[in-house]
Amino acid sequence: MERKVMYFERKGPENTQEVLNIAKSRIKEGDIKKIVLASTRGETARAAVEVFAGLELSLVVVPWQYGFKEVNEFPREIVPEIERKGHSVHFGTMLFHTTELYGSNTPQVIANFLRTFGQGMKVCFEIAMMATDGGKVDIAEKILVIAGSGQGCDTAVVMTAFPSTRYKEIKVHEILCKPLVG
Repeated sequence: MERKVMYFERKGPENTQEVLNIAKSRIKEGDIKKIVLASTRGETARAAVEVFAGLELSLVVVPWQYGFKEVNEFPREIVPEIERKGHSVHFGTMLFHTTELYGSNTPQVIANFLRTFGQGMKVCFEIAMMATDGGKVDIAEKILVIAGSGQGCDTAVVMTAFPSTRYKEIKVHEILCKPLVG
């Protein structure tokens, strides 16, 4: 099988529209019905809802957990807007930021390893587990995951999701796009 992978010269929000278009093309193949999307401030979530309108899919938006920063930047008022369109928002525990909770550096070791593929790739794994832990994604469900490196999105993968208790079973089937890692 041959597939195209888009590599962006730079990470960041300037790639958002292209990532969403790539994801839309992949969704149209029909074997994936759920997208998990990172969105910190809501702009990426709003853009995704617009781009994916009319497609038979469920979008799970995953912002930062409450308490990660002094103020959660995701505007609560857009949650009902997203839900009215048949999608959901999940504020779960950011698993790679739990060293104080569990007293182990293991989450940070895993996060640092995944960052060798780019920050967006680390976030893809994290939000897929968060959404599965929260019941928004079924165990062993094939999903498309979109994340970024700060703002916007620049990474998209197709993976089989598992909860954090079974993270070793996660399988990445396709890398659709990502920034070049410098």
